[in-house]
Order: sequence, then C-alpha cells, then structure tokens
Amino acid sequence: MSFENAPVTKGLMMGSALTSIIGGIFDVKHYLHLQLVPHVSRNHQYWRLLLHHTAFSNSSDLLIAEILLYGVGVHVERQFGSVKFASFTVASVLLATILEFLTLILFHNLGINRIPSGPSALLFSILYQWYRLIPPAYHFRIFGIAGSNKAFVYILASQLALGHLPGSFAPAVVGLLTGFIYRSELVNIKSWRLSPSIIRLSTRFLLPLVGSTRAPRRSTRARPETTHQTPSPDIGNEEVIATARPSPGTEETGGSVVREWVNELTGRNEQGTTGVRVPSDAEITQLTTMFPNMQRAVIVGALQRSPNIESAVELLLAS
Repeated sequence: MSFENAPVTKGLMMGSALTSIIGGIFDVKHYLHLQLVPHVSRNHQYWRLLLHHTAFSNSSDLLIAEILLYGVGVHVERQFGSVKFASFTVASVLLATILEFLTLILFHNLGINRIPSGPSALLFSILYQWYRLIPPAYHFRIFGIAGSNKAFVYILASQLALGHLPGSFAPAVVGLLTGFIYRSELVNIKSWRLSPSIIRLSTRFLLPLVGSTRAPRRSTRARPETTHQTPSPDIGNEEVIATARPSPGTEETGGSVVREWVNELTGRNEQGTTGVRVPSDAEITQLTTMFPNMQRAVIVGALQRSPNIESAVELLLAS
C-alpha cells in the first residue's frame, strides 16, 4: 500500500511527527496539553484548545497514531477524495474542540480535568468513518470468538484510548461522537468544503512539501538482461577464428597438465604417452601415513615426479 491519492493523510502523518519532534527538542510539550484548571479557567489560555491537537506528548502515542493513520486514513481519503477529506479533517477538529471543552466543563469534578496533547480526537473520527465505509477483508474465529482483520486496528486504537486514563479516554469518545455527527443528519456539515482559494494555495505551497504520492510502477514483462561487450581495438585487423587451431609444438605440452590432473582422479596408466609415473596405492598409503598433515594431491604429485618412493620422501621433506 502506498500514499497514492492520499496526500492529506501523508501530510497529517508528516505534520504530527514533525511537530512532536520539534516539541521534544525545544522542551515545550508542557504547553501542548489541554487542562481546564488552572490553564483555561484561571489563566485564560484558550489557545490551548486548538494547540493541543498539533503534537503528541510522547513517542509511543506518536507511533500508534502513525500506524493508525497509515492503515486507516489512506482508505478513507481514497473513498472521500482529497478535497472532501481535507474539509472533513478541518470540520472534525473544530467540532472536537468544542466537544472536548464541554467535556472538561461537565466532567472535571469526576476527575477529567486534563486531556493529553495530540490529534487523538481527529484520529478516532477518521476511525469511525473507516468502520462505516471499509468492509472487512477476512473473518476468523479464535476459541469460538468471531473476528475480522479490523480487530487488530481496534486493539491498536484501544492502546491510544487507554494509555493515559481518564484523560486519554475523553478524546477517544469525542472523536467517535464527532465522526457519528459528521455522518448523521444532526448537523449538515457533510456538504461543506474548503474554499477554492485555500485549495489552490494548499496545492501550490503545501503539496510540494508533502512530496510524491505516486506508487512505484513495476513492469510485469520479463526482459532478458542486455550485456555490453567492449570490442577489441584490433579486432578489425586480425582474423577471427572460431575454433582454435592446435599447433604441433604446443599440443602435447598444453595437454600434459590436464592429463596429469585426470590421472590423479582416475588413476589411469598413461605412462607410455606422457612419461609421468603412476604411483601405486601402496606408495600413496605409505607416504600418507608418514606425512599425515600433507594433502593427498601433493603426495601424488611428488610420487609422479620421483623415480622411486625414497626420492619422493626427500622431495616432500625439502618442500
């Protein structure tokens, strides 16, 4: 799977990773979470309502979010189209911000006073669209419990929802509620789109930063490999002979090495044609016992070059 026809998802992944890394480098992550008391109610830091969507507070949440965005967001964007998906993300962030603020106001007495940083609400809103739009690829049954390939995504998303209780559970519920409201007729926001001027500016300035989303094209045709041979500079001045012509003076000398090697392997007696003495098995065994660390080929060669076994022993001791 690639990012083909999914530039907004790729931009979200790159933006979340970049802002999280920058927040960790400059040690400003304590400004990113959303807390009702005292940051909003007493210090009136309302900028936290939108800023807390920009980056995650730790690397484990970032890793889970990147995996979910890649596995879920690409399919949803291909179903929606990039323009509708970008409009959906903006609408989801704005609606989730309002719902999170209301959640803190209504339930801060129950312990929900802080929401961790990160676009978790947007991620769960995308996850709800994936749940409604994308059918399961396969089903399975473990110990009588039925499931599908979507179960692994839900298990991974539960790690993000239950990682920092009770605050991490609030954006998960808010995100699912945001996705439900977007698909329902309660608030007619499905038909809303970003303005054409914003789309043109994003296409001109932001899309080049995202990079190419085209999947690599692989040819299915099998082609033989082409080998480039460099011709000899004198090939035009010499006669090209396909079969070598043996000369009378070099035929016997050139073949003696091959015959010697063949004699060592086969033990054939060619003493009459090559003049090389063929040692007996008893001589080879005797010298092998005397020189156990010597290779058999060296012992056979010494016997072949010596008229008797004593000369072969002297030759091996001198080597």
